[in-house]
Amino acid sequence: MTVSRKAFSTAMDRVNTLVLGKQKQVRLVFTALLAGGHLLIEDLPGVGKTVLVQALARVCGLTFQRIQFTSDLLPADIIGAVVFERRKELFTFRRGPLFAQLVLVDEINRATPRTQSALLEALEEHRVTVDGQSYALPEPFFVIATQNPAHQVGTYPLPESQLDRFLLRLELGYPDPRAERELLAGGDRRQLLKNLTPCLDIEDLLLCRSQAAAVHVAEPLLDYLQALLVGTRQSGLFQHGLSPRAGLALLAAARAWAWLDGVDFVRPEDLQAVFPAVAGHRLATVDGSAAEPLLGTLLAAVALP
Repeated sequence: MTVSRKAFSTAMDRVNTLVLGKQKQVRLVFTALLAGGHLLIEDLPGVGKTVLVQALARVCGLTFQRIQFTSDLLPADIIGAVVFERRKELFTFRRGPLFAQLVLVDEINRATPRTQSALLEALEEHRVTVDGQSYALPEPFFVIATQNPAHQVGTYPLPESQLDRFLLRLELGYPDPRAERELLAGGDRRQLLKNLTPCLDIEDLLLCRSQAAAVHVAEPLLDYLQALLVGTRQSGLFQHGLSPRAGLALLAAARAWAWLDGVDFVRPEDLQAVFPAVAGHRLATVDGSAAEPLLGTLLAAVALP
């Protein structure tokens, strides 16, 4: 195991000391970070989403900003704006909170579609454009957005084009009884957060990303991946299938998942582990039900290589 992989594993362990009983979800968070994608967390308030993101920023040594999305938020409030400085007698760009390495977009579906769309360029291109001038965002640039369940009051559904910008989607859910008892008996999470120290730096993180991107993918594994993509398009379970971009996202996530296990090639179980988180928010079922249960059916129907 390389030094960088050890540091990455230590970072996950430290986050798990604060977010109890959610080892798989924490691993998916680190998978998204490692694969260079963005993450959408959909769940009820109060299950630990903000603590998870703040802990991630601390252990990875990333600059952090939190943006609370509300119905009156404007695009300039998150991107920034050009302002006139009277003393200098010139216009300058004043950067918004989006200019951080890790950005928590809290309750993204409480903002209007106009404000939501301001994130599209940033998520895809890692830059923003204001008054015809482009500004690069920090590297690495990682957005974690939280989303309230759609049935709650005051939410605006995210369009498919925006959902597709998120590499993974996951739910934290309630902790199991043992973890919840430990949580209730333990210390204040906010105080424990202050005690977290970084175990990664930017150079380590970028090195880990390059190593994960180099994980080997054999031809039979690509055949299996294509069979899964075709299955979403021809099974009749979904209104539309996964796009080629979704296939690339699935491959990047599987590489990161395999790298976390210390192997240098992607296995079928790596694809299966990340498939629901990659595909669930990109697919709409014919009958309007949740997509995740049907993904298990699809995985069982596609033959292994």
